[in-house]
Parts: sequence; structure tokens; C-alpha cells
Amino acid sequence: MLHKNNTFSIYLLFAFLWIHTTAFSQHFTKQDTLRGSITPERVWWDLTHYHLDITVNPDTQTIAGSNTIQYKVLERGQKTLQIDLQPPLQLTKAIQNGEELEITHEGNAHYIHLKKRQRKGNVYSVQVFYEGKPKVAKRPPWDGGITWSSDDNGLPFIASSCQGLGASVWWPCKDHMYDEVDSMKISVNVPKNLMNVSNGRLESVEEKENNTKTYHWKVMNPINNYGVNINIGDYVHFGETYQGEKGTLDMDYYVLRDNVEKAKKQFKDARRTIEAFEHWFGSYPFYEDSYKLVEVPYLGMEHQSSVTYGNGYTNGYRGYDLSRTGWGMKFDFIIVHESGHEWFANNITNIDIADMWIHESFTAYSENLFLDYFYGKKASAEYVIGTRRSIQNDIPIIGVYNVNHEGSSDMYYKGANMLHTIRQLIDNDEKWRHILRGLNKDFYHQTVHTQQIEKYISEKSGIDLSAVFDQYLRTTDIPVLTYQRKDNKLMYRWENTVADFDMKVRMAINKEVIWLSPTTEWQTKEMPTTVTTIELDPNFYVTAKKSGD
Repeated sequence: MLHKNNTFSIYLLFAFLWIHTTAFSQHFTKQDTLRGSITPERVWWDLTHYHLDITVNPDTQTIAGSNTIQYKVLERGQKTLQIDLQPPLQLTKAIQNGEELEITHEGNAHYIHLKKRQRKGNVYSVQVFYEGKPKVAKRPPWDGGITWSSDDNGLPFIASSCQGLGASVWWPCKDHMYDEVDSMKISVNVPKNLMNVSNGRLESVEEKENNTKTYHWKVMNPINNYGVNINIGDYVHFGETYQGEKGTLDMDYYVLRDNVEKAKKQFKDARRTIEAFEHWFGSYPFYEDSYKLVEVPYLGMEHQSSVTYGNGYTNGYRGYDLSRTGWGMKFDFIIVHESGHEWFANNITNIDIADMWIHESFTAYSENLFLDYFYGKKASAEYVIGTRRSIQNDIPIIGVYNVNHEGSSDMYYKGANMLHTIRQLIDNDEKWRHILRGLNKDFYHQTVHTQQIEKYISEKSGIDLSAVFDQYLRTTDIPVLTYQRKDNKLMYRWENTVADFDMKVRMAINKEVIWLSPTTEWQTKEMPTTVTTIELDPNFYVTAKKSGD
């Protein structure tokens, strides 16, 4: 998902204060636990396939239909299955083997009471039916739901967005990140003059007698719930192919009829993005499902193989350079950022939203790797350093576990600068690239927790980075290198850090670039001449101060 910064800095300052004050004064409820934890009614079954089959009515702003949920039994003796759906939508019926099942409701959690004995290792399915008016997105994609809009010609223009809030805001599902469905079919019935674009590949279009069409999409790869989407409008399609690491990648673009010429020019960044990220992260993770860029009536989001776009066909973030260096205007922010999530969010997915830094830190960092690939290392460094102005250092990046609570929005650019700092510590760009590609290979199509990612980077780099991760992910403090100088001696240590913080750092002392290995205890380094100037390498997200200042 994209971050919340834009040109209206005063508005955002108050927004940040409100969001984070609310989060930390929040009283977590049983509903938070039911949404955010792996409950007994979730743990015993493993998702294998969904068939979401719905009708979307723009006139009444309603959705009605069903989801057929196929699952494998992991524990015998269980007969209650939790399905999530948020009001005002209503779960009306559940069917298994032709028999209607009892449903009991507890807020957003709905318990399906199965009649048939659930044998361990067997695969079953249950079809749940629902209907109603889904929550209207107030400020998509951050406050999500369904956006009901119109294009300039007065035709309906509709899209879903639901990260954080949860996919159950518009369709019934097992709404927890730990269990991704293995494959999926999405059938969406819309008025005949409109098109629905969803994830995966378009299998068929079925014309109905009631002046509607049903678009059938097939997803062949595992997909997380919030990555599933519907996009409905008067779309025109064009496309291209890209010869990538795994062969021919189909790249399809769906835009409003009036925007085709603008899109053909602006969407050239999509091909460039795939090229850069296959270099840094490895092959695009969803060749079987293609890559799509789809215009929507909000800013955009990382829906898997169906990346959504609403950046106004301009470079930067709504025409603004978030780094204030000029480099941010060299690319379309939404195309690059949201496509970066195909690797970090859709390929590698956090188990708990408290670890959303895995999605956002790496993807914010991907912006400067795009620049590195096309414009060089200096450009990329200037960009990521420039984004430090957006860092709040308000609350920790890692949120509260098991209650669907994400941490600070600093997961974007504080997280990106942490990764940029780690790149300096490794001090070998090919090794760093190998680690990034290795993450996407070794955790291919997996859900992970933060300890797995931290351990992997430490092991592959050969550096114990545990204190570094603790410092930047779990505190709001930025390390301070405190120093004293006397004649030809330099005394130095880390302050404002976690215990045993021992990150090395690159300095220019008397214009000579050297490495120091500070700890939280004073150390002394003798220099051949009097120490006159000390400069901290800005690529490290730390500060320096003279002792006594």
C-alpha cells in the first residue's frame, strides 16, 4: 500500500497526530482479537480455493452473491468454521453437500456449524451467500471499502480497496493474513456497458439476458485477501509483452476510454519497473497470472497481478517529489511503488499486520533501487536520504500483535532508510542484491513473520543485525554518535540506542574516509595528526554530536 504523505503537509501533520494518538489510546476489543488472531475456528482448516461469484449493482450500490470456500482439514474433530464479513453486509446462508447449515454471529465473525464429520486430510467446500450495501470508502485506499464514482462521461466507475480494514469489508472470507488461498476464481456480473477487471487472467465473458455481463477471472497463484479486487468501468484495454527472467510476461493495461493516449505514454514506466525490480529482486512472482495496471477512482494500491492506478498520469506522487531532490520526478510514483509490492506484500506477505514493515519498508526502499538501476547509485542515495523529512519517529514501526494493529507510518521511509543503512554495513552491492533476490526466492509465495526476515538478512550478510532491527523497528530513537577530540585522539560511543548497540559507521576524519566500530562504551582512536574535521557519512541514518553540545 502507498504511504500517506502528500503536498498538504499541515493537513497531514494533524492526520498523523490523530491516527497515532488514536492507536495508542485504543482499547482493543474482542472483535479486534477475532479479526487479528488465529482463532480455534480458523486454525484447523487450510484454504485451498475460493470461487467468489457476485453481482455488483451500481444503481443501488449493492453487492450480492456467494463465495465457495474449499479447504483441507488439518485437525480432526472440528465442526465450527469462522468466516468474516463486515456490516452492513449480511451473511445470509451457508450450504454444504446440499444442506443448509446453522450460522451464529459475533460481530464481524460468523461461525458456520458443519454437520458432516471433518476428516483430517480431506478436502471439503462450503458455499456462503451474502448481500447488502458494503461500506463506502471515505478516503481510499487508507479508509477503504467500495468507491462508487462516475467517469467524465457519467458512467459508473467503481473499485475496491481494503488493506488494514480487511477484505471482509466487501466479501466473505477467512480474513487473516496467515492463510493465503492457493488459487481463486472471481466472477463478477456488471451492466453490459461496463467491464470488470480483477486478479489473474480473464477466462471468459458471459453475456446474460438481463443486459449484463459476467467476467470470469482465474488466479493461479496464492493470493492474500486484501490483494483481491474488483474494478468496474468503461475500460479500454491495451498491452504488451516483456521478455523477463521467467520468459514472456503479459503486461495488460485497462484505462478509462478518454485516457488511452495518456496511458500509452505514462505506462511506459511499468515496463521499466519490471526490468529494474527483476534485476534487484528476482523474477516477477506471478508470470502465470500476468501483470496488469488498472485505472481506478482513487490513488492506487498493490492488488496482486491487478495493480491499481490513480496518479493522474503524472510523475512523482500526484506531481510532487517526496524526496525534494528532483529525483522523485523521474518516475511515476504509483506505478513504481505499487508494482514493487508484487515482490514485498504479494510474494512475501506478513502473517500479522503488526509486521507490515515487511511490505512497506522494502517497497518504499524499492523506489530508490529503481533510481539506482536507471540513474545510478548517487541518485538513489540522494532520494532515500531526502525522504527522511517524512519520518515522524512517533511510535515504533512494529505494531501490536494479534489484534490487527499496524505500527507507525514510519514503516515507509524510516524503514527504507534502515535498509539503506544495512546496505552500507554490508558494503558490497552484489551481495546486497543477492540477499534481496534470495528473500524473494527462499520465501517465494510465503507468509512470514519479522523474525524470519531479520534472521535471514543477518545470516546471509554475515553480520549480526539484531540490535539494528531492534533500534529502528522497535524504538523511536535514532542513534547518536557522541564524540570528543583532543589533539590526535578521537573518543566516541553510541548514545540513544538499545543495549549493546554496536553498529559500525563510516566517517571522514580530516577528509580521510574510515570505518569506526562504536559501542555504547567510550572508545579511543589515535590519529597520525590532530583531528580537525569530522564528517558523518549521510548514508547512515544516524546523527552525530560533540560531547558537551
